[in-house]
Amino acid sequence: MKAQTVLASAAVGVGLGALLLPAAALADTTVSPATTPVGGTVVLTTTCNPNAGDALFRVTGPDRDQNVRSTTAAAGGGLSAELFTAGFTLGTYTVTATCGDGSNGGTATFAVTPIGGAQAGAGGADGDGDTTVLAAGGALAAAALAGGTYVLVRRRRRATSPA
Repeated sequence: MKAQTVLASAAVGVGLGALLLPAAALADTTVSPATTPVGGTVVLTTTCNPNAGDALFRVTGPDRDQNVRSTTAAAGGGLSAELFTAGFTLGTYTVTATCGDGSNGGTATFAVTPIGGAQAGAGGADGDGDTTVLAAGGALAAAALAGGTYVLVRRRRRATSPA
């Protein structure tokens, strides 16, 4: 009886997955490149059907909540738009696409960085700094110093002990 219950549950799961997978595969949004310096350009692309009308990309982040309408049909199918990041605050932005027929076109993220490299003082991917890495490094350095001191003191005692 237990085997039948497990098989029935597995069959239901596979069936639901098969029904939901095509819908999930169609809802795809990408941002290229995923990281750009302030003043750079990113290309927003979604797999929405161009025949359903323009896609609307909603860009939200540290200082933005704006809509960008698709301007061209993407080379591989779908719709795309260019977004210039001049005046953007450094940080991570989320792009949510809505297809012309009102369906969800997917979500993607991109990061705006300073010109010439990573944000100064940013230790973690979220820009908040990573004090745990700093603390772990300090603890390892202290342990190495203590271990080295112990070895030197022990050797010195052995060398000066009478035989």
